[in-house]
Amino acid sequence: MPTTMEEAGKYAKDGTTDFRKNPAIKKETGSWKACPYILGIVAAVSNVTNWSGTCYVTPLLGAFLADAYLGRYWTIATFSIIYVFVIYFYFFASRYLYRYIPNLILIQGMTLLTLSASLHGLKPQCDSQNVCHPTDFQAGIFYMGLYLIALGTGGIKPCVSPFGADQFDDSDETEKKSKSSFFNWFYLSINIGALVASTVLVWIQTNVGWGWGFGIPAVAMAAAVVSFFSGTRLYRNQRPGGSPLTRICQVVVASCRKARVRVPDDKSLLYEFVEGECVVKGSRKLDHTEQLSFFDKAAVETQSDRIKGSIDAWRLCTVTQVEELKSIIRLLPILATGIIFTTVYSQMGTLFVLQGNTMDLHMTSSFQIPPASLSLFDTLSVIFWVPVYDRVIVPFARKFTGHRNGFTQLQRIAVGLVISVFAMLAAGTLELVRLRMVREHDFYELEHVPISVFWQVPQYFVIGCAEVFTFVGQLEFFYEQAPDAMRSLCSALSLATVALGNYLSSLLVNVVTDFSTRHGKAGWIPDNLNYGHLDYFFWLLALLSVLNLGVYLLVAKWYTYKKPVGPSIGTTP
Repeated sequence: MPTTMEEAGKYAKDGTTDFRKNPAIKKETGSWKACPYILGIVAAVSNVTNWSGTCYVTPLLGAFLADAYLGRYWTIATFSIIYVFVIYFYFFASRYLYRYIPNLILIQGMTLLTLSASLHGLKPQCDSQNVCHPTDFQAGIFYMGLYLIALGTGGIKPCVSPFGADQFDDSDETEKKSKSSFFNWFYLSINIGALVASTVLVWIQTNVGWGWGFGIPAVAMAAAVVSFFSGTRLYRNQRPGGSPLTRICQVVVASCRKARVRVPDDKSLLYEFVEGECVVKGSRKLDHTEQLSFFDKAAVETQSDRIKGSIDAWRLCTVTQVEELKSIIRLLPILATGIIFTTVYSQMGTLFVLQGNTMDLHMTSSFQIPPASLSLFDTLSVIFWVPVYDRVIVPFARKFTGHRNGFTQLQRIAVGLVISVFAMLAAGTLELVRLRMVREHDFYELEHVPISVFWQVPQYFVIGCAEVFTFVGQLEFFYEQAPDAMRSLCSALSLATVALGNYLSSLLVNVVTDFSTRHGKAGWIPDNLNYGHLDYFFWLLALLSVLNLGVYLLVAKWYTYKKPVGPSIGTTP
């Protein structure tokens, strides 16, 4: 441990260590000099896959391993290597499967190939019309490949942004301000990767060949992994703190056991480790908060809590453990209000595409743009708004709010929720105009109504703006308000809202379809949208977004920020 004030000033005070597990020296590690090696992983992953579904569930596993046992550095490293091996496998397999691609599976943004591409006996048998019929075993091999991809992303997604943020010391005001900017540039990196994947890579796969289409991202991913390892000496690392689920369960069990125990008025009497120690190595202690006081019972010491002079962790917990659980519970309502936002966000891949497909798709007399391609304007919007937010909006807002980041994280999220309402209003208004043209000119059986698909650009652009406020705000908020030893887990929970938003969107479509098609009606979303009322669905989402905003404002007002106590303890080997 540092012995003098001068020596103490050399080290980061947030509990991070260097690659040798010694206290991190501020001038030699972390900050912006470490971030390029980390952001390279982000762009490469965006290039390699857009496989969502399972990839928003597996982060919970990766996050648990990072927080409990491996740490974020080794979790990213391990799962990145898995990723590279799988992608290289698909790269070499792609040379053999070009004739089977249309008959296997189409994944949004990228076609994943199977082992049956290269091994005799595993290739699907195809008839004279090139229609292939894979066996159950062949399909099983294929899906094993898919879930290896999901496993790889599951270890990377929840760890990259927290690991990047770990490079900035909370106790240093300059670095703390930079940490907020990091989340902005992190999200920008994701979208730059997505832009390259959905333009350059798609063009190469379509016009040059699938071998090149897989080879380029495979090489890029390998280069990103090498870059990540090359920055090892610069990284600051948070030590894994053991199973967070065990600590949470201990608090719940201990508080239930002591349901009839009275919590003392003097909260300083609650059990906590002595000064200089912490139940989680490398993590800061948390001060007591008044909310959710039932769980304080777990920290009330009674005569039966000590067994042969030692503490039974399932009967007595520290204040820090109790506050960890409280922090997670307080985050859940904020998490829930993000589901409606991701439902709005998910329309870009579903109903926006259906709406665009009914419009004039011509860019020139001989070229039509696929309606799904307009999602590029969402990506371009993010790329535009991130630097504008970081360099223009934040300094301007800082003058009025006095907050170092311009807005608090909760305020930033709220602004994004407001903007998302306007995205749905724009989409609904455009559909209203389109349907009016259909009725006035009797275009009901016309496949493409003569109104340019580029009128959809504003709704994509507005959603991109909302993302910069809400999604990035959520990333920062869940990192800052998560207990130090549960940051990967909370990051994974924030990612889970994307999956939940997609599920809610599907549920709403099914409910609306069932309700609106009663008594033989065409319904809001029929096969031929010219007979429907897609605008009603967009109005519904706008209304739900307004109601969600109201709930969010109440939750945000109720929210109590966590209270770390001093620098973290226990960072030396």
